[in-house]
Amino acid sequence: MTSSTTAGTTTLDDDAARHLAAAADAATELQRTLSGTVHRPGDPGYEAALGGFNLALVHRPGLVVQAASPADVALALRSADRHGLGVGVRSTGHSAAPTGPADVLLDTSQMNRLEIDPETRTATIGAGVRWRAVLDAAAPYGLGGLCGSSPDVGVVGYTLGGGLGPLARTFGFAADHVRSLDVVTPAGDVVTASPTRHRDLFWALRGGGGAFGVVTAMTFDLFELAVVRAGALWFDVADAPAVLHRWRALVGSLPESVSTSVVRIDLLPLPHLPEPLRGRAVLVVRYVRHGALDAPDPLVDELRRTATPILDTVGDLPYARIGEVHADPAEPMPLVERGATLHSLPEQAVDAFLAATPAGSPVLLAELRLLGGAATRPPRVSNAVGGRDAAYSLFVGAVPAPGGPSDVEDHLRRVVDAMTPWATGASLLNFAGPRDPVSAERVRSSFGAATYARLVALRRRVDPHGVLDPTARWSVARGPA
Repeated sequence: MTSSTTAGTTTLDDDAARHLAAAADAATELQRTLSGTVHRPGDPGYEAALGGFNLALVHRPGLVVQAASPADVALALRSADRHGLGVGVRSTGHSAAPTGPADVLLDTSQMNRLEIDPETRTATIGAGVRWRAVLDAAAPYGLGGLCGSSPDVGVVGYTLGGGLGPLARTFGFAADHVRSLDVVTPAGDVVTASPTRHRDLFWALRGGGGAFGVVTAMTFDLFELAVVRAGALWFDVADAPAVLHRWRALVGSLPESVSTSVVRIDLLPLPHLPEPLRGRAVLVVRYVRHGALDAPDPLVDELRRTATPILDTVGDLPYARIGEVHADPAEPMPLVERGATLHSLPEQAVDAFLAATPAGSPVLLAELRLLGGAATRPPRVSNAVGGRDAAYSLFVGAVPAPGGPSDVEDHLRRVVDAMTPWATGASLLNFAGPRDPVSAERVRSSFGAATYARLVALRRRVDPHGVLDPTARWSVARGPA
């Protein structure tokens, strides 16, 4: 859009210029007090500071603040509030919301405190720590944390969104096992939230996302997780109908010690993949079992009889290598996502899923994950995690063309729409996809009316100016109601 055409008319370009001027003032202010680094558009380090894992997210903030301490975070939040700017928080950038000229991009990746206490079986980490570091540090004690499918994801962001990992049916959500959170509120106050202090913040941040404060450190439970039975069965796409129908028929009787998912994926011809998989359309069954290593694995055995896997990696696996089960990409890539939860998966739903995800579709991956078990039960200390009533989660992703994501978004919607007869109308926060009205409504539904109303009321109280709204995909419009 061009600049104003008549007196008193403000255009988007005028707004951007005003926001950039405010960001410049904030930068000048912060450069005098910050121990971390400040980057403005045009500065030598600005472009490099924008990088994150998901390359489909476009960041053009008015200011980048690379915080070195909680004090830096507090200074950035106070300055943003004074200058009428929003703040988007990012560590690894796997699912951060995009930022623009009206925003400060607050990078917490330099806050890398990591302590393992084998006596209390806890880990204390800074906001920049990734799961791989926790797994490696805890492994010598035979311990592990409830990470997600990728160990390259940041611990804090994953946990604030709930944290549904490969052992969710056994132990529940990662957010269920947080002991305390060090938080900088939108007003710039540094507090510790726990079951006895700042209890509303402690409740909301665990599962409600980051709209209530910037978490700079977190202490959480570790579990005895030295070795698990885990891996994946990779089948050719021609065997997908037989394997997926058999998987569906068997998972209803699985014990809570077993977590499993199935994904239809078109593999790229990448050199790091095993040669039989490169460039191939496959159906992959992921499997993780906690407990005695010599116990039987009837699901795996039955699927091996249903079809012959191209590759079979199920076996005894050190928990520190749990990322090998899902084998998520480690290098940055563009990805557009959508998610939903399902109340059931009858035979017709399996047929609909397969029909909507044919080989060669622009949809790169489509996953069905079995929920239930410990993921259905509330934690000892209540939190805001939604979606506990779902039986399955659906997650679909595609790589956008260079021109933009709009076309692939249409394909992703078709997959989600195909599963509508069995959908709950909700979506887990970490799997919700882009910030749009449809995704926002699904996330609201996952919380339920009472929980969502409580979250919104708290957000309005702690952040009346909407400083942290860019991180809240499900939130109401910025600013007080």
